[in-house]
Amino acid sequence: MSPPRIARTLDTPRLRLRASEVAMAGAVADYFARNRAHFAPWDPPLLPGHGEAAFHATQLAELREQFASGIGWTFWLLPRDAPRRVIGKITLSNILRGPFQSCHLGYGLDEQAQGRGLMHEALTAVIAAAFAPKANLHRIQAAVRPENTRSLALVQRLGFHDEGLARDYLYNGGRWRDHRIFTRLNDAFVQPAHW
Repeated sequence: MSPPRIARTLDTPRLRLRASEVAMAGAVADYFARNRAHFAPWDPPLLPGHGEAAFHATQLAELREQFASGIGWTFWLLPRDAPRRVIGKITLSNILRGPFQSCHLGYGLDEQAQGRGLMHEALTAVIAAAFAPKANLHRIQAAVRPENTRSLALVQRLGFHDEGLARDYLYNGGRWRDHRIFTRLNDAFVQPAHW
């Protein structure tokens, strides 16, 4: 039986969200280079070679395989008026089926693109696709640091429910950090005939 599917390209009024392709390595490397200081307080330690296009080509090939197998869906945000420039990333990772039917949500947006509702627009499209019958996820979980007020407001506007504080949940910004756990459930989930 083939894994549940999600479209490799999603369009919103201002964005095109594309699944990973090796040909995007230069644009992805540029995105991370432009935002190195912006992401540093929120990121785990970066792997060696992270600033190089060759590193990202390898990562994009792995992400493409994960997308095809249905265990992880990563989308790169490209403005419709600048379709070769990466300005963000959304990942639904650790997709597990069976009685769990759930995943983890991660996202990041270019510092220069903040404050315009672009991530809300993009996440609305990704969540709708993930909860649609072809993908049919039951639950999406996001972990947000309590001091990240912008991200807290975003998940709440998107209808995520605050499930509480997870102490020392992730290592990022140079140490173990507490995170608030938010979930959103699929009200239209279709129970599979077989797990």
